[in-house]
Amino acid sequence: MARFITLCSGSSGNAAVVEEEGAYLLIDIGVSCRATLTALSQLGLTQSGLQGLLVTHEHIDHVRGLEVFLRRVQPPLFASAATLDILWETDKLPAAAELVAVDGRSVEVNGFQVAGFATSHDAAGCCGFLVTTPRGATMALATDLGVLTEQVFRNFQKAQLVAIEANYDPEMLRTGPYPPYLKRRIKSQHGHLSNEDSAAAVAALVAGGCRRVALCHLSVDNNHPDLVKKALDMAFAASGHPCPAGCEIQIAPRYTPGRWMEFGPAER
Repeated sequence: MARFITLCSGSSGNAAVVEEEGAYLLIDIGVSCRATLTALSQLGLTQSGLQGLLVTHEHIDHVRGLEVFLRRVQPPLFASAATLDILWETDKLPAAAELVAVDGRSVEVNGFQVAGFATSHDAAGCCGFLVTTPRGATMALATDLGVLTEQVFRNFQKAQLVAIEANYDPEMLRTGPYPPYLKRRIKSQHGHLSNEDSAAAVAALVAGGCRRVALCHLSVDNNHPDLVKKALDMAFAASGHPCPAGCEIQIAPRYTPGRWMEFGPAER
């Protein structure tokens, strides 16, 4: 079976791992190189097992440790062409880094297949990833998006495990401390998903057969896990399809690794 885990999740830093039989991909590196390597080591993941680093976009909570990590570990880097361009322009890429653009196509990464798909976020070429492991397990991740487009949902439907953001509770955002311009940005189609939008997508995906979901990128100021759970309960009730036994939905912790989630082809 393949496995997925978040190392950290939120505006303070994002990173996740897709692993199968000791080989793995790292998705984003939003904390320092040292913290990332420590987390990987604590999970029993060796540097030699790393097959590639996938980056969704250039915001600091997704690339904080990127430059040092690329100098020290030197994995190939996969991202959209626009993301690679802006990382290069802002001096976050060592000259010797191996760069691979994934716009709208599938590329082979030492037995893994990685396809990028566009997401609606205020970044250059922000994307999600559809990953197929060497043994045919599939997962999709999109953790920064203001609207769930048909393209994103189609990629989610191909996956046995989906990692999707549940960023904010609308009422907490409305009454919270953020300035008006930032509230507008978060609610916009180039911002983040609310709990209700995320939960509705999860209910639809589970009704279609998905049995593993990781809810990511919760706002520390505008959300709470209990509110995410409440939105999920309401979405399943509204869909008419209760969450079935054996379905695993995990709310990713902010500062520490979550739990390993196993997934595989037999689950679809």
